[in-house]
Amino acid sequence: MPAWLSHPRTRGFDLDDPRTTALRREIIVDKRFLNQIYREWYESVVSSLPPGDGLVCELGSGAGFLADFIPRLVTSEIFYCPDIKVVLDGCSLPFKKASLRAIVMTDVFHHLSESDRFLYEAARCVRTGGRLVMIEPWVSSWSRLIYQKLHHEPFLPDAAEWRFPRTGPLSGANGALPWIVFERDRARFEREFPEWTIASIELLMPFRYLLSGGVSLRSLAPGWTFGFFRSLECALTHWMDRLAMFARIVLQRTSHPTSMSRA
Repeated sequence: MPAWLSHPRTRGFDLDDPRTTALRREIIVDKRFLNQIYREWYESVVSSLPPGDGLVCELGSGAGFLADFIPRLVTSEIFYCPDIKVVLDGCSLPFKKASLRAIVMTDVFHHLSESDRFLYEAARCVRTGGRLVMIEPWVSSWSRLIYQKLHHEPFLPDAAEWRFPRTGPLSGANGALPWIVFERDRARFEREFPEWTIASIELLMPFRYLLSGGVSLRSLAPGWTFGFFRSLECALTHWMDRLAMFARIVLQRTSHPTSMSRA
């Protein structure tokens, strides 16, 4: 990646440094094109929540502003950040059984080095009828090219296992993990996690996030072009299986687990 494309505010910062997460929050707020993407994502997360009262917990809240959209949201992060209510590890959630209406996350699942342990923990904490809602990278012909050539995080669609070595809290990742678990290995997921039903997988956004520059790069499109590119992507709906870079994944909690062994 050419150095001139790097965002000057995070250039040289350690991904695992909490100060980088705080800076990324400022970037998401300040970059108009990127800010509109997050607002669209957050609106889709809210629309996916189950009806009724009850707590909603967001994992990996540090760089975002979903609390503006969900009242009484329990914001969390793996290390302390401003405005975070709970510091936690996704593999050991500090909530009582069936105490949550939903768990939500944006670009977090693919950083969970033990995603199977997280799915067990989420099934314990989310009540029957509750949901797990996530916006995550996805595998398509187009995204393979972009993520493997132009992105700093590992993107390994051919990885044999769901787990990967834990390094830092944010530097460890496999961007292809959501696709591996919920698409490639769907039969395994359904067998090992009968408490969860895949309610929907909506493929999203082949170009706009790339044009926004995300949190690490300079924006490649001014904010006023957002509506145009959104309309362009809507016209490409029938080709999303080949073009999508992201997916909104919604899991429904269907029954109480009788027993859940930990690997």
